[in-house]
Amino acid sequence: MSLKPFVAGMGAAIAIACTASAASANTRIIVNCFWPPQHFVCTQVLPGWLDEVERVTEGRVRGNIPPKSVAPPPEQLASVEKGIVDAAVQFNGLIGNRVNGALTAMQPFSGSFNGPAMTQAAWETREKFYPDEFDTVELLAQWVITPGRLFSNTDTPILTVEDFASRKMWALPGPLANIAKELGAAVVATPAVQSNEVIANGVVDSHLGLGGDAIQSFQVIPYTKSMTRFSRPVYTTSFSFVINKDKWAEISAEDQAAIRAMSQEWVGMKASATWDSVSAGVYAKFDELGITVHDADPALEARLVEAAGPITAAWVEKASAAGIEAEAALAFYRERAAELSR
Repeated sequence: MSLKPFVAGMGAAIAIACTASAASANTRIIVNCFWPPQHFVCTQVLPGWLDEVERVTEGRVRGNIPPKSVAPPPEQLASVEKGIVDAAVQFNGLIGNRVNGALTAMQPFSGSFNGPAMTQAAWETREKFYPDEFDTVELLAQWVITPGRLFSNTDTPILTVEDFASRKMWALPGPLANIAKELGAAVVATPAVQSNEVIANGVVDSHLGLGGDAIQSFQVIPYTKSMTRFSRPVYTTSFSFVINKDKWAEISAEDQAAIRAMSQEWVGMKASATWDSVSAGVYAKFDELGITVHDADPALEARLVEAAGPITAAWVEKASAAGIEAEAALAFYRERAAELSR
């Protein structure tokens, strides 16, 4: 028997293996960032993650961030699925038709004023109740940010149910917009990155859902006159950081494990901590900015809690139908967020 076919076959196998190894050793990830280019997610969080990816893979995996977002906020997950970009952050509130568990931390009056505590609680809840919810992409990190607040753009603060009902209000789409409508406000709902054009152009006289970092990043501080303070957060926002499955498959199992092991810390926890820090800095400057802070009438907070009830009930029903132990997951999240915030 001639050895030529065997040798040729071995040569081909070695060539294929070498090609695959070379590809694995030079994987480049394009990471999209939909916030304004100067936002800390684009300048600190995602670049920091890419630096760490390069370090833990010894240079075998690297990446870059386009100077501008290649897709609008609602299309971040879709852009990763389609391979337009390799990785991106998706605001979970805009994919409620796709996921349920990721919305646990976004149920009204469920969080705290501590972003890292909520983030850790949300990650533990995901691991315990719905670890495989993102099945079309690889989920690398999730986080919960500093709660959105209620602001008035006029000299009159919003303190009572009557004050609230008299307003034309920008609100984050989803639960917040629905709650505001339930209390009688006329609502304009857009993604947060589009809030400036609505607020700055005087389309509304108040806004609900932006935190300290957001009123600074989206440049609405000049139009903001006062903030209404509640005893607990009306609403908190969560995000997911995902990578394309085909791109992920290009990375060796060893490097995948190294990336997965550090991503929640370097993206999820870092993002939430930075959000808290930036927001605290903005709130600390309210006096010099001329923004006053007022405590809400307890009756207003009670009415908001009441209006939120059907929203959470609807989520529990939908998540349960999807196979999630929704009530148990929400109870676990609330308990852990409270414990970790103490």
